[in-house]
Parts: sequence; structure tokens; C-alpha cells
Amino acid sequence: MKAMILAAGKGTRVRPLTYDLPKPMIPILGKPVMAYIIEHLEKYGVKEIMVNVSYLHEKIEEYFGEGHQYDVQIGYSFEGYTNDDGEVVPQPLGSAGGMKKIQEFGGFFDDTTIVLCGDAVINLDIKSALFEHRRKGAKASIICREVPRDKVSSYGVVVSDKDGRITAFQEKPSVEEALSNFVSTGIYIFEPEILDMIPSGKMFDIGSDLFPMLVEKGVPFYAQNRSFSWIDIGSVKDYWEVSQSVMMGEVAHMDVPGIQLADGIWSGLNTSIDWEGTTIEGPVYIGSGCKIEAGSTIIGPTWIGHGSHICAGATVVRSVLFEYTRVLHNVSLEEMIVFKDYSVNRAGEMKHVSEYTENEWSNARDRRARRRTAAEAQPDAA
Repeated sequence: MKAMILAAGKGTRVRPLTYDLPKPMIPILGKPVMAYIIEHLEKYGVKEIMVNVSYLHEKIEEYFGEGHQYDVQIGYSFEGYTNDDGEVVPQPLGSAGGMKKIQEFGGFFDDTTIVLCGDAVINLDIKSALFEHRRKGAKASIICREVPRDKVSSYGVVVSDKDGRITAFQEKPSVEEALSNFVSTGIYIFEPEILDMIPSGKMFDIGSDLFPMLVEKGVPFYAQNRSFSWIDIGSVKDYWEVSQSVMMGEVAHMDVPGIQLADGIWSGLNTSIDWEGTTIEGPVYIGSGCKIEAGSTIIGPTWIGHGSHICAGATVVRSVLFEYTRVLHNVSLEEMIVFKDYSVNRAGEMKHVSEYTENEWSNARDRRARRRTAAEAQPDAA
């Protein structure tokens, strides 16, 4: 069995995190989402993995390389072109179109292939799913989950008969138009024949284009309704909720890293905590090289990225701070994600740091514990 990880999208619904990170590189417990996928594939003996990349492709390729550290082989297919100025321009081909390009280039998909989105953490029993796929004589299978009906518009909706054969597929329908509340998890199993059905040289999506075509042509196409852990980062709000669940220990096999300093409190290396007047209520992770000043308050579930600085009097409650975040004196951040110059609250509302009337946070790599004013930033006239 081979694997294909879809990693070419821009992840627009997870901005501002994806202003600087491709979606598969968004960290959970300090590790990119895609790393969990690769580790899970290796656990089931899937060693040959292709990844289509486009937006910020170099960050994925530099981090994962050829996969030696995971005991797998990873290949990449870049979707884009170089313009007349020598600039690399990302241009995704669609999830199915990207697979077709790979197949035409080297014939990689010559065996049963599991296809996964690069932005979800799963614990699917791949061996069992493959057995059911083959037992039914399927050419394509979708791993499905039941979701509340008011959530269906975020997913591909699957309609199947009593034997599991798919009779209709709707890509992100409205709640009123949805024919069921069983949705695609973005995990598929394809036989090589499916690749032959994808047209060459055009944008072609798995959900919008390929699946309706398979239904129309009467291809043996089945749904598998399985119960398994599926952590999908569809939006920034989802990311905040996932981070909270993971920190609370509600997701099996995902443990907080670092050294446990006290019940529910973990720390990375070389972190300085002044406990005088400081309150820390777990679960809290404080990354390597952080500084927590006296009189600060941290209430979990909270993740504080490495190199961060919590100043005296600051309060951080149920939040995620990316690396090198300095929370300034007497500032209170509650149920917030802070990523460089942006914050996102629990409802998914994004603000740039300049929209705050007072300084709230800054870059901890700047030795000053406050931002420079516009006047200070100007060089001397002399």
C-alpha cells in the first residue's frame, strides 16, 4: 500500500496562521500536523509517501526532507511554475489533478493507495479499512463520520445504500440541501484504475469533480462509516478547540512534551519561572527558553511557545501563544491565539496588533519590553 498526502492548499480559513505557515505545518503540541500523519502511516507499514505541495512548499520540504527520520520515503510534487522574472509561482492543480500529474510523471500509483489531507490528526485502523475496501471489491472508498447536521456545510456529504455503495456525493452543500449528515473525513482509498479516470492537464478536485463522476459512471465506490479519532483543523476556531482538547488529555496517544514541574505543568529546557506571586494552574506547557516573571498568572489549558516572555502582572488564560511572544506588563489575554502580529479570539475574530489601543504583546526577540513608537523608529536627522 502507498500513500498520498494532500498539502498544496493555502489554508485560507486558518489565517493568520497560514500567512507564514502551510497548513500541514500548523503545530499541535509543538509538532506539525503532518508529522502525526506520517508517523501513523509508518505504524501500519506504509513506507512510500507522495506529497503534493504548492503554497510555502519549501517549509514542508525542508522540515520533512526525504523522510529518513520517520523511517519512510517521501517524494514531493510541486504545483506551480516559474515566471519570466524567475519567481516561483504556486498554482495548485486540485487534489485529483495533482495526483494525475504524479501518475503521468512516474507512475507512482501502481498499488492500492490511501489518500489523506495534510491537516488532520487521525488514529484510523488502516489495516481494517483496507480489508473492508478489498472485501467489497471497491475501486474507491471514502472513510466517513457522522457529524451534527448544522456542520455539514463544511464537508463533503456522502449518501450510500444499505451495502455502503455510494449513490450521491455533495461537496459542501447547504444545511437545507444536504442529503445526509455522513461526511467525508478526507481519507480515501483508491485503486490504480481511478487515476486513469482523472483528466490530464486541468484543475480537477476529488470532492467536486472526481466523486460525482464515479457515481455517474457506476464505479464500485463505497463508504466506510468508522468510529475513530479525527481531529480536523478546518478553521482557527477549530484549532483553538483542538488545542484545548489535547492539553486536557482528551485525545489518546497525544502527550504533552517536556519535563513535568508539578501536576499539570510542563516545561521545556532552560526555562526561567519566578514563582514569587506567580499563579500557574494546569494544564500548562511552557516552552524551552521562556521567561515567566514574578506576579504573572497562567491558567490552562494554555500552550506557551518556546522563547516567549510573560511579563510581571500579565495574565494568560486558556490561550495558545506561538513562539517568541512577549505578553507585556499587566496585559490580560483570555481564550486567544497569538501568532506574531495577529491575535484570534475563540470566535475566530482576527485582529492585528496595531488595532489595539495599548500595547498587548511584542516579539520576545526584541530586548525592549515595549514597542518603539513611530518617532523612535525614525533614524536621527543627523
